[in-house]
Amino acid sequence: MNDKRIFASSTARNRGPILDVLREILPTTGLALEIASGAGEHVTFFAAEFPDLTFYPSDPSAEARDSIAAWIAASGAANVRAPLTLDVQKFPWPIGAADAMICINMIHISPWRATETLFEGARRTLPANAPLYLYGPYRRGGAHTAPSNAEFDASLRARNANWGIRDLEEVAELARGQGFGDPRVVEMPANNLSVIFRRGSEAA
Repeated sequence: MNDKRIFASSTARNRGPILDVLREILPTTGLALEIASGAGEHVTFFAAEFPDLTFYPSDPSAEARDSIAAWIAASGAANVRAPLTLDVQKFPWPIGAADAMICINMIHISPWRATETLFEGARRTLPANAPLYLYGPYRRGGAHTAPSNAEFDASLRARNANWGIRDLEEVAELARGQGFGDPRVVEMPANNLSVIFRRGSEAA
């Protein structure tokens, strides 16, 4: 059997705490778009906990989409759509509307332009008060929150000068410019944060 599923050890560690936050913010019905789904482990795990909510995974990588499709097949999830080819930096996005958006571990492993277009796309895609959920490491007040994050940031920048752990305040300022309110921040294990933005009614 040619199993195309990709496994990430970090998923097993963080999916439970992430789920606890998602239970508080996701709608019970509608469509949740996941940006940069990666392997597909997260989306199939979450889908099992929200049986009446439809999940739409996406990724620009063909290898990742193959893994997502394999995870969907293995899970038997009926409320997860086939993975969408979506690069946040390329407009128009191939989806016009969603009721929630999830983006895990993308912002620090992509150029800043991807964060800019993530919020622009979220403004275009989400209705008023809908949640945009982000997860990952952030600097706060211009400083890393732990020595391990500083080491991780250095390794990211060594791999790609356009990558790196972002300042939460800069991300929040960018979000406000696209019509999102101030974030709710939840401390997570391993020096990560859950950051929840909601689209304002005045965003167009």
